[in-house]
This record gives sequence, structure tokens and C-alpha cells, in this order.
Amino acid sequence: MSKATGSLLEIRSLCIEFPSRHGVATAVSNVSFSVEKGEIVGLVGESGAGKSTIGNAVIDLLSPPGRVASGDVLLEGENIANLHGEAIRRIRGRRIGFIFQDPMTSLNPLLTIETQLVETILATLGGTREEALNKSLELMKSVGIPEPELRLKQYPHQFSGGMRQRVVIAIALAGDPELIIADEPTTALDVSIQDQILELIRTLCRERQVGCILVTHDMGVIANVTDRVAVMYKGNLVEMGSTQQILERPQHEYTRSLISAVPRTDVKLKRFPRVEYIEQVQSRSIDVKNHWLGQQDESFAAEHKAENGILLKVDDVNLRFQTQSAFLEKNRRYVKASDHVSFEVREGETFGLVGESGSGKSTIARIIAGLYQPDSGSINYAGTDLTRLSDKQRIPFRRQIQMVFQNPYSSLNPRMSVHDIIAEPIRFHSLARPGRETDGIVADLLDHVGLGAASGVKFPHEFSGGQRQRISIARALATRPRFLICDEPTSALDVSVQAQILNLLKDLQDELGLTMMFISHDLPVIRQMCDRVGVMRYGKLVEVNETETLYASPQHEYTRELLSLMPHLDNLSREGLETEPEREVALA
Repeated sequence: MSKATGSLLEIRSLCIEFPSRHGVATAVSNVSFSVEKGEIVGLVGESGAGKSTIGNAVIDLLSPPGRVASGDVLLEGENIANLHGEAIRRIRGRRIGFIFQDPMTSLNPLLTIETQLVETILATLGGTREEALNKSLELMKSVGIPEPELRLKQYPHQFSGGMRQRVVIAIALAGDPELIIADEPTTALDVSIQDQILELIRTLCRERQVGCILVTHDMGVIANVTDRVAVMYKGNLVEMGSTQQILERPQHEYTRSLISAVPRTDVKLKRFPRVEYIEQVQSRSIDVKNHWLGQQDESFAAEHKAENGILLKVDDVNLRFQTQSAFLEKNRRYVKASDHVSFEVREGETFGLVGESGSGKSTIARIIAGLYQPDSGSINYAGTDLTRLSDKQRIPFRRQIQMVFQNPYSSLNPRMSVHDIIAEPIRFHSLARPGRETDGIVADLLDHVGLGAASGVKFPHEFSGGQRQRISIARALATRPRFLICDEPTSALDVSVQAQILNLLKDLQDELGLTMMFISHDLPVIRQMCDRVGVMRYGKLVEVNETETLYASPQHEYTRELLSLMPHLDNLSREGLETEPEREVALA
């Protein structure tokens, strides 16, 4: 630990506890490190390791009954560990800015972006409203938001996930703070915007001598931005050193295991490596021939066969969203979310879609799933144009096409038990008799995704992010689909949990003969998962090619730009790394 005099932030022997009627849980135990002016210190580790808890404790944002049990937090020599109320409010925003992980919960959905930015600037810096508005425009431009004058007048729900995150970063920078605590600031961002945001943080730290604590599970971010890295595991600081030393010569077994789970960018592996130090959740393989999951509606399958090996054909699909309403049509403004998009998905393959936030990837997925109706074009599934069907006619096809959404926190009903969440589509489509038969199928699905039948009585809030995503996958499988859409299914997960989820999806595809469309901004993950890849930009599909061909020799300038921004971590320490052995799958 650095104890140099004059450190911007120094954390000494910090212990954080959460008392409950079951006893006292220690979330952070005896952690010490410092942050110098102009320095970026990365905090990495699994979910629950205590990374975000440390950041929250620094500015008194611990969720009750959490408390700082002991230790000091020194901001330029002043101990702020036990400041509360107005005393800490004078520091938040003005001296310490905070970038939250989830932009939807940190932005007020009832206020325009302009109102939220201007209020923050006036509260932290003072001045006139006109000066605050001008600074708001500068901040919106600096974080890469196009048409800032128009966007300032809009509400958070009118922004994509990545655009909302950029707004959150702009608000954190509004008070010109001395220290920035960034809690997973690039989780929802694609590589190009991520590069802009990280360059912005680097510039702030270098030119304004702003210190930064960067909480992340993305080793690419750690490699590209940080000066030093602190590795957390179960509330303890297990290793700290320079970024180069941690990535190339890690000393602790946990650090080596964490690095081994980073997806490769240089070569495609059959499976993601097993991380031995981290507890593995084992899922159970099945005998497809005799298993409920492998039984399809034979009459429907016979009637709707893939044509020449093509299961899904998207043909000239267009969809626009209104961004500015007006009485006269000529005064209304629109954005093209899908602009003459056409591609095919072959039966049994995994087709990837990549592109920036707002490029139209998720829009296409929602059109295919029937959540959006296109303005024009067709979605042909096994010989049937889905866009011409009524809601009632489409019900059998909804069984065939299921979706795993990006955010497992918002896609699961918090008031329903896990059993009822998974049983709901089975009951809706009358796929099994109520009672014992349905209960048995739900238990089997939970076993198959590695959660165990006993998990059915619990509720979503009792599970981690990776476990919730497994619940989402089990729910999607409950209708016995042939086509599975995965919309950023691992973007918010730790690298080791990500590896488990992606291996599970590969296993399910092999066992059930699934066709998948995989949407992600994580280019290394796309390379490992997909057979072919389509690249989207501004609603257009600019390139489609076989995965290895696209990565080796991209044809479109934008594809080359994306690949150039991809973090290359192939010099990481992969000592003792072995690919996980193939699961034995009993196929019909």
C-alpha cells in the first residue's frame, strides 16, 4: 500500500459491516490502499467481493443497515469516514463525483436530461441558469452524445442503455470533482463509446490531476486505463500492484483464475476455460430423445420446416421511432432504428449482431420476437411471414422464438417465485398438465441450468446477477423453442460467471439443436460464440460474414474501426489454463 504524504485519497484498514437479526455480515475486511492525484486505481473481483461497497462507503451511500465499523477514509488528509448529512453533501458532487452502474435507477424518469444536468451544475458550482445550460451542452458533447441541443430536451426512456450511461457520466463530471468513483461505468457501452469514455477519464486524470477509483469486471478496461489494480475477493484485498504486474505476473491464485476467464481475441475456442479457483455451478446434460425439452410439436414442425437450411429470413425491415412530436407531420422528427435491414439465419447456427448502442441491434431482436411491429419489410420464419399474422395467429410462433433479455434484474417479476416465473409460459401455452407434471418440468429446468430444483421457492432478489440470468434462460427454454435470441445476456456479469453462462448456452445449443441470434457489444465474446456475424451502424447492416473471415479481413471501414478498438489482452498470464473438457451429450 502506498502511504505517500499528500495522497488525494487514502483508505486505511477499512471494515464495513451489515448487521442483521442473523448476525453481522462483514462485507469489507481491513482494506487499505491510496489514490494519488492524476492516478486511476482499478478495483476488480467477483460480484459480492466488496468493490462497490468501498465506493459507496467513501461518500456515505451504504444501504442501511450498512456501516463503517472501523478504519479511516482520508480525502487530502481530512477523515471523511464518519461524515453524514450536510457535511458529506458538501463533498458529494463538488469534490467527489460518482458514476453509477445502472443509469436507469440513477436518472429521474420524470425529468428531462436538461433539468437534471442544470440542477446538478447549479447545486455544485453555482452561477446563472444560462451558464449552467451552456456547460450542460459542453458535457453532452464531451461524452459523445449527438445532437445535444435536441437530446437535452428528452427524457431518460428516450435514450438507449449506452446513451443513458453517457448522461450519468456527464452528471458526475458536472461539479468538476477532484476524485471520481466510477462503478462499472462502461458495462452497457460498446467498444467505440467505451473507448471515448475511457479516453475522457484518462484526459481528466492527466490534465486536471483528477484521481479515479474504477470499479469494473472488464479486464480490457483495466488493461487500457488503470495505473494500479487492487484485486478483491470475499471482502478482502488479496493482491495489489501495477497494472502490468497484475495482468502479466499475477501472484495470487484467485487473480490467475480471474484472468484465465477473459475471452480470447486471437483464437476461437470450442469452450470457455474452467476457472478452478471459482466455485463452478454444474448443469446437467440430458438425453434429448427421451427428455421433455427435446419433444417438439411434430405437426407444427412438419408444417414449418427450414427452407434450404434457412430458418429465419429478415427482408428489408424498416422501423422508425418518433423523437419529437408535433401537430403537423412536417414538424415531427424521427430516428431510423432499422433501415432496410436484411439477413438470413441458418438452422442450427449462432448468428451474431454487433454495433454501437443505438445502432438497432436490440430493435431487430424485438421485431423478430414480435415485441415491435416494423413499418415495412418481412420476418420470414420457416416459410411464414410473421409480420402478416394477427396476435392470435402468432401465438404458436411465440413458442418457437424466445428471448433472453439483457437485464436479468428488470426482466424477472420480483413478486413471483422462480417456480412461477418458469411455469408461466408452460401454463400459457398448455404444454403440460397443471400440478405435478408442470412442477416436475420446472424442477428439471432448474436442475438443467445449474440452480437446482430447491431454487424454485425463492424470489429473484435472492439470487446474484449470473443466477438470475440462468433463471431467464430456463424460462426461455420452457416453451421448447427452436430459435433463441440472446440480447446482451452477459454484459453485466463477471468474467468467470460469463464463461459459465456462455458454456451453458453452447451446451444447450448442442443438446437441443437450437438456432441462436447473439447480440453483444463484446467483440471477443462474439468471436467465441458465433458462426457468422452482422455489423450494424445507424440502423443499417453494413457487413455480414463468417466470423473468422470477418475478424481476419473485415471489408467495411466501420467494422475495421470496431475491431481496432477491441482490447487485445492475449499477452495476459494464462499459466495453467486448460479448456474445459467437452460435456458428454446424449443426442438422439
